[in-house]
Amino acid sequence: MIRYDLRCAEGDEFEAWFAAIADFDRQAAAKLIECPHCGSRDIEKAPMAPAIVRGRKEADEARKIAVAMAQEVRRHIRDNYDYVGDAFPAEARKMHEGETEHRPIWGEATPEEARRMAEEGLPVAPLPPALAPTPPKKVN
Repeated sequence: MIRYDLRCAEGDEFEAWFAAIADFDRQAAAKLIECPHCGSRDIEKAPMAPAIVRGRKEADEARKIAVAMAQEVRRHIRDNYDYVGDAFPAEARKMHEGETEHRPIWGEATPEEARRMAEEGLPVAPLPPALAPTPPKKVN
């Protein structure tokens, strides 16, 4: 995981985590990153200083912070997003096309489905496994 300080065209600054360095470039080019303040999708990396871990104690503390942040993201998604499972591509398209009301959702999509959605301009982004909540158990 890598964290970047980001800035939108309106000058708002925020941070975001990516699974790999190339993920930012790919998502920014596809306009998949949205400013949480104004909704702009014109995003660039903001200047930032590297975090240098000097010893084992600092590394352990940094690891604890990263785990706590990941747990908070998982909790936020679990508590605020509707899990739609493998119906995610269809549900995202319905909202994008105005067939259903917009709401925060999460679920599964194949890499090919995710690529097609991005090409269609749907505002979707993959969740790195470290940030994805455990899907709820199916009730029969």
